Amino acid sequence: MDNKESLKIYINQVNEDWIVDRVRKEWIKFKNPYTKFFQFSNIVWLIAPWAWKEKSYRKLQNKKVICSVYHIDEDKFSSEDLNKFKERDKYVNAYHVISKNTLKQVEKLTDKKIYSIPFWINEKLWFPINSKIELRKKYNIESNCFLIGSFQRDTEGSDLISPKLSKGPDRFLEIVKKINKKNENTHVLLAGKRRQYLISELEKNQINFSYYEMPPFNELNELYNCLDLYIVSSRYEGGPQAIFECALTKTPIISTNVGVAPEVLSPNSIYDMSNFGSAKPDIDYAFSNAQKYIIPDGFENFIKMFNEVLGDQNEK
Repeated sequence: MDNKESLKIYINQVNEDWIVDRVRKEWIKFKNPYTKFFQFSNIVWLIAPWAWKEKSYRKLQNKKVICSVYHIDEDKFSSEDLNKFKERDKYVNAYHVISKNTLKQVEKLTDKKIYSIPFWINEKLWFPINSKIELRKKYNIESNCFLIGSFQRDTEGSDLISPKLSKGPDRFLEIVKKINKKNENTHVLLAGKRRQYLISELEKNQINFSYYEMPPFNELNELYNCLDLYIVSSRYEGGPQAIFECALTKTPIISTNVGVAPEVLSPNSIYDMSNFGSAKPDIDYAFSNAQKYIIPDGFENFIKMFNEVLGDQNEK
């Protein structure tokens, strides 16, 4: 059995109200190995590598370092980004990615060991509710509409207008427009920050929608349970966690072949823009595959990873 007692893990933070903030809090909350004091740590987990200042890299040289990489937007990955990666790579012992798709990207950039371990999922937050009609009443959504969900950002932060193409909002819009032609009761349910692009486009195309910017987890779980379909349309992704959240809430979902989609969803639920019309949700397949990532089982491979890195006596 892996030894938790020897692990003293320092985890950096970003306070961006994003998935890594929740993951960090859950790791600590469930009493996994952790120290809040950098100097007492024997492993540094760069769970948010962009938040670690380059001028502080030398602080890492006497520590075992695991660096998480969620996805690489290959359309934007510049020579400057590559140089930053290589500079940080000097201080990293091993990399952690949350999907095999990202592993393929990162292994082109480093010869360090890469662990592909999806983040855990909390079934106390995400679970099915068998009362769709009542939930729709609560959120003022017509009971007979075809409700399509998207709960991730779609707009670039630089101008809050341009589409964030890595997330594929243009693809999402194309699919919704085609569904709307066949079903005039189509309604889109948006949640999360930076939804300006899709809001503008849905208004232009006179497609009904509702928007909840940052609902608490209990409400977001209810919103999943209102849906007829969730669409992941990304070009590049780390997770997204929405795939796991849909799986546990038994929300019908289709996705492009990004992130953890091929590890969780049925092959029949994965599409490209030439065949999205034939993609079919399989809630039982997704629900079954998600079980091994539920807390506390979802922590086990992380503990194993940390023990292996700590036990590796090779020098950087």
